[in-house]
Amino acid sequence: MIPTIPLLPTIPVRLLADTGREPILPGTAVLRMETTSRRTGTFDGAWWPRSRDLESQLSGLLAVLTARLGPLARVGLDAGAWDERPGHLVVDGRTVRIDWSAVGDDTMIVTRGDQDHFMFLVIPPRTAPSLARAAMAMAVRDDNDASAERILAATGVTPADRTPVLPGAPGW
Repeated sequence: MIPTIPLLPTIPVRLLADTGREPILPGTAVLRMETTSRRTGTFDGAWWPRSRDLESQLSGLLAVLTARLGPLARVGLDAGAWDERPGHLVVDGRTVRIDWSAVGDDTMIVTRGDQDHFMFLVIPPRTAPSLARAAMAMAVRDDNDASAERILAATGVTPADRTPVLPGAPGW
């Protein structure tokens, strides 16, 4: 059985190495949590937000990550991927700083402490479920050394899936 931790009633975070057994729906995060100090592969996880509404999507994810990893210091996100760009979110009474960049690389970096970084592939919200599943599975493979761009291209997520949505547009 794959452990599931709810972010919100309908947004599960799944801690698994194989995404093939359970349905993956928008809002799902797939995390590879290794038990050794040596983490291999480009990504520690993948996340498929439901929409570009940052607060509604990221707050629950950060709460679950805080429960698993301990207090988080900051999150690095791509400014073009979200409708709003707050400087921080409060998670479990603690402020998590949000750093913004305009790199457009479909990634998120979560920092615990001063320098412990966890890299996540971010699946565009409007991606088809089968493509999202394939991209998430590829991202969390232990031997994966592909960039987010290569993973998305290899799994069929096209540039059209990643086209920025106009600010204020409804989420999917």
